[in-house]
Amino acid sequence: PSLRWLLLPSLWIMGWWVLMSTPRLPFQCREVCGLNASDRCAFVRTNPDCRSDGGYLDYLEGIFCHFPARLLPLAITLYAFWLVYLFLILGVTAAKFFCPNLSAISTTLKPLDMSLHGVTFLAFGNGAPDIFSALVAFSDPRTAGLAFGALFGAGVLVTTVVAGGIAILRPFTAASRPFLRDIIFYMAAVLLIFTALYRGRVTLAWALGYLGFYIFYVVTVVLCTWIYQWQRRRSLVCSMPATPEILSDSEEERVSSNTNSYDYGEEYRPLLLYPETTAQILVQALNPLDYRKWRTKPVYWRVLKVFKLPVEFLLLLTVPVMDPDKEDRNWKRPLNCLHLVISPLFVTLTLQSGAYGVYEIGGLFPVWAVVMIAGTALAAVTFFATSNSEPPRFHWLFAFLGFLTSALWINAAATEVVNILRSLGVVFRLSNTVLGLTLLAWGNSIGDVFSDFTLARQGYPRMAFSACFGGIIFNVLVGVGLGCLLQISRAHMEVKLEPDGLLVWILAGTLGLSLVCSLVLVPLQCFQLSRVYGCCLLLLYLTFLVVALLTEFGVIHLKTV
Repeated sequence: PSLRWLLLPSLWIMGWWVLMSTPRLPFQCREVCGLNASDRCAFVRTNPDCRSDGGYLDYLEGIFCHFPARLLPLAITLYAFWLVYLFLILGVTAAKFFCPNLSAISTTLKPLDMSLHGVTFLAFGNGAPDIFSALVAFSDPRTAGLAFGALFGAGVLVTTVVAGGIAILRPFTAASRPFLRDIIFYMAAVLLIFTALYRGRVTLAWALGYLGFYIFYVVTVVLCTWIYQWQRRRSLVCSMPATPEILSDSEEERVSSNTNSYDYGEEYRPLLLYPETTAQILVQALNPLDYRKWRTKPVYWRVLKVFKLPVEFLLLLTVPVMDPDKEDRNWKRPLNCLHLVISPLFVTLTLQSGAYGVYEIGGLFPVWAVVMIAGTALAAVTFFATSNSEPPRFHWLFAFLGFLTSALWINAAATEVVNILRSLGVVFRLSNTVLGLTLLAWGNSIGDVFSDFTLARQGYPRMAFSACFGGIIFNVLVGVGLGCLLQISRAHMEVKLEPDGLLVWILAGTLGLSLVCSLVLVPLQCFQLSRVYGCCLLLLYLTFLVVALLTEFGVIHLKTV
């Protein structure tokens, strides 16, 4: 008996030591809402699953530590407004700064074919918010579901709502060759992503394979365009430019560019030109408001413009824009010299959420100070070596600087979008996949929806319909391939994919079903897209949305054996 009493404390101490030394998985961050209000802040600050690796604001700590529990609805409302404003930042940056600089770069590279511009530079410009959101989401395994939900959700949205809306607004005859080519490539791309989800991991070979498959798609588009033009020249068939069914891909690009090339400011130019001072040029270049448009636009446009003004001013101050269609190529000497100081400084303070900017060289000078001194010296040399009236020969370099700066603007906004969506998912106990296929997909695709509908109303439904499939091929292949490649480069052998159960497979299956239906039904209709077909596509998306939400809330679930 005495020996037993001696062994019991020893066994208890050994068991306690084994229990404490065994690594335990952290509680999921969603469990914070089940705790008492007084314990939520400590839980968020100590749980590794609640930490955000990137971004400038800690949204979870803001909700549970800086807002009382009774003011939680107010915090959610403020976060919702901030999320909408972030989407506004993404749209303004992509439309007015990223795409123009990308277009200037593609114009500088004149040897490239127009069709190659369309599937590379144009696709990158249109899909910039989707790509950067996917890259940010893939950087953290906890938010990889956001990336899949957003990419697949945007694919379902575009191939059903946008394509169906175009058919309802303006029934038309689709071009058989580009339609079949794009939808077959998109189905192959989705099949590759299906395979990655089924395997549960993406290796280096698979990530490079996604990027290589997109390069193969680009080469196929260029070859098809070249063969089509060669056949036309050989047969000497004169096609009518007003017939949208026989326009080639490159001709579509020219029509699109010509419809937007008219300069409405020509009629407002003064009869007597006078040289502006440097101060006047700077003030005018930094003014984001056109008073002539302000007087003619409706009230809703003015309200939206008021919200855009702060963002546009900051973008004008930090992002140079080169416009090759203007005589002066948008050369603003005082502002461009100011860009040489502010843009590199912004790039330094944006990389890794400012981590590189505060790094000290030799323990003496921070990186941001060195960049600012070098930028000031370069701006001074440029200011005294150039004039206000004539752009310098190296002005094309500002397009690359503007491209880099606007890309980092989009990346910073996309990082905040992903972090705030994850925080809302924690509060409402929603999966990352459902947030990606709804809020993130809607926010990133809203610009494409309006632009495609506008093209359809203006009489170019075939061009808008082609954009539905061409752009999302780039988003899916490059978004997944480059996102996984960046994560593998951070000392990871492979990327683990942990899909949120049945919902991901419903999302992927719906996307595959919509593509198969389009591949079968459109040729059966002799490529005639009617309003009935458009209504069927809208009904398919509504059905998918209802099924996805019912699956998220557990109404539809798999039976466990």
